Amino acid sequence: MAAPLYRRIAQQIKEDISEGVWKEGEAIPTELHLSEQYQASRVTVRQAVKVLVEEGLLERIQGSGTYVKEQKIEHNIFELISFTEEMRKLNKQPVNRILDFQLIDPTDYIKRMLRLSDGEKVFFVRRQRLVDETPYVLEETYLPVTMFPNLSYSIMTGSKYDYIEKEVGKKIKESFQEVIPVLPTPDIAEALTVDESNPILKMQSYSIFVDGTVFEYSENYFKSDEYKFTLRAKRLQ
Repeated sequence: MAAPLYRRIAQQIKEDISEGVWKEGEAIPTELHLSEQYQASRVTVRQAVKVLVEEGLLERIQGSGTYVKEQKIEHNIFELISFTEEMRKLNKQPVNRILDFQLIDPTDYIKRMLRLSDGEKVFFVRRQRLVDETPYVLEETYLPVTMFPNLSYSIMTGSKYDYIEKEVGKKIKESFQEVIPVLPTPDIAEALTVDESNPILKMQSYSIFVDGTVFEYSENYFKSDEYKFTLRAKRLQ
């Protein structure tokens, strides 16, 4: 039994989007144009579009039209969650590609952020965070050697927070974050496969255990065409 016409039209629109006929953020043709294109009534076309809106592929903007929805990852800045955990919630399989792993003397700034004593060293790890071979985030993180003496290259190819909580046995309480738009340096642009003229999002953060100990300082660079940051503000009663 053949699928209803509106379902077949919805499938054709899906295929057009996947093939790049209509790109993310682009308005689709009007109902009149679509009804002529698919030789169907406007009611049938409206049903097809409704299906795709409900599936999250299209979005209606009142007074403007219907657009191909941008499939950005929505990152809630009030939820402390690792990249690995975030991707798994979206049924995506993340990969961490280590670009640099060193034992270094911290700069004065890093030393101050991690509240280190004179002479303490840190692990510096630069990781490319990928999904389906596409880089989403570049992470540069600093971890005190005294807290994580067994940290290794192979550990950092997995989930950093899993290692800290499950293997080290420390409970993470919270992270303090600042997000700003920046233009990428040449090496960051290369790691994220973006043009140097395209703004990206930089997050500077430090994280603490439940006892108040600062255990990490990180600078993360997010592709602005893949990520959006959201927050919920409540009015005080």
